[in-house]
Amino acid sequence: MLIEWAPAAREQLQQIISYISDRNLVAALELNQAIEASVLALSRRPHLYRPGRVIGTREMVVHPNYLVVYQVTDYIRVLSVLHARQRYP
Repeated sequence: MLIEWAPAAREQLQQIISYISDRNLVAALELNQAIEASVLALSRRPHLYRPGRVIGTREMVVHPNYLVVYQVTDYIRVLSVLHARQRYP
């Protein structure tokens, strides 16, 4: 299944990685790799993760502190990458 990133989600991921890399470059690279790999794995089992707090979305916890919000239609659209403590929605 095709995966598409919303521009806002890409920007959120970039900001998270930039923030972490200022403190620990290795941790930032590992988190980026974990998020990218987890999103790619969605193509095999897009409905594996729980329904989201917003109707029509799903939420994947990719790290104890980060989650990916996405929609499944004819393709997977990554909507947001959030810190678990962020107020959402």
